[in-house]
Amino acid sequence: MINPFKKSYTSKEINTFRFLSRIKLFERLDYKEMSNFLPYFYLREYKMDEVVFFRNDPGNALYLVKSGKVSINIDIEDEFELLNIIKSGGAFGESALLKESNRIYTSIVHSERSELYVLPKVNIHEIFESHPIIKTKMLESLTEAYDDFMVKLFRGYTSSLGLFNLSQIYKN
Repeated sequence: MINPFKKSYTSKEINTFRFLSRIKLFERLDYKEMSNFLPYFYLREYKMDEVVFFRNDPGNALYLVKSGKVSINIDIEDEFELLNIIKSGGAFGESALLKESNRIYTSIVHSERSELYVLPKVNIHEIFESHPIIKTKMLESLTEAYDDFMVKLFRGYTSSLGLFNLSQIYKN
């Protein structure tokens, strides 16, 4: 039996939900939960070598790569060291999920052009306040991503024969 009161979605909304489902932070959410974010996505186009944000900037938005590529870099003095390339279906700027945070890396467009969905921090936290289940699911995904990162960091550290002092990470 068809429920006449069940919310139906447009094909554009369903395509957006499918896109979001591929992104780690949104993978645990159902379409109804994802729909809370739809009014707040801003599609912005960037050009090659355009900086999305610099290290130490406030974490004011989460970015989802619709098309193109964005490099994640750490700056050491006046040079950038490439850490990763985020492609279509990827996200970066996860610090926007935290109340008070600054960027820990610099992000630069790495393709001729890139379309990014920008999700402002203020809207993320409005949703979190009114939908604690969404907050829990997204923070679980964030925690899982950071755990995966730490595993890779420790694997890289052990394979490089400890070329730096890992205890520096844990000092205040």
